[in-house]
Amino acid sequence: MKFKAIVADIDGTITCEKRELHLGAMKKIRSLKIPVVLATGNTLCYARTASRLIGLNGAVIAENGGAITSRFDLQGTFEESLEECEKAYSVLSNYFKLTKLDPLYRKTEIALRRDFNLEKARYLLKTLDLDIEMVDTKYAIHLKSTKINKGVGLQKLAGMMGLKSKDFVAIGDSENDLEMFEVSGFGIAVGNGDEIIKEAADYVTEASYGDGAVEALEFLESKGWI
Repeated sequence: MKFKAIVADIDGTITCEKRELHLGAMKKIRSLKIPVVLATGNTLCYARTASRLIGLNGAVIAENGGAITSRFDLQGTFEESLEECEKAYSVLSNYFKLTKLDPLYRKTEIALRRDFNLEKARYLLKTLDLDIEMVDTKYAIHLKSTKINKGVGLQKLAGMMGLKSKDFVAIGDSENDLEMFEVSGFGIAVGNGDEIIKEAADYVTEASYGDGAVEALEFLESKGWI
């Protein structure tokens, strides 16, 4: 078994607990001989910046799969899903005090501060005739299309890179990484990961956060899989 690329979540996976990039994980990622794609629920500019700081080539999946690009010198590709998200936001705003995060930079979804009753909001959302869902990444609540996720983003980006999603090992920590695990060839959850992502993983690290990412990559190298 040999994999051709890595796709890794950022926050909670290759960071420290307080969201700083984990220097050990950065060093390990730079040493790899295969492409590394960053996948995040955050904005495209955030993902591009992280890729640049790490020393990668700019291939990123942002906004939970809604925005992708394969290189720094290319414009991002965006899904047309923001309008339905705005409709859902408008209705939910009648019942909850919601605060948008990064509204000027998000093109395909709405991110909200985690200071309202998520379960009640999800219940209300189900009564609306919209293909919209709410995903909690532990850093924000994402109001997004049900047709968009990191797995869909990975499949599209893999094609742009001349690869298949099964050529990738996926590393993550949160429920929004689930679809990415499903379409990749192998999924690794770091020790601090949600139970749902640990259950879906092919391997779970003992270490957490960036230390877990280092452990994951060393495991793959020990098997000769990358």
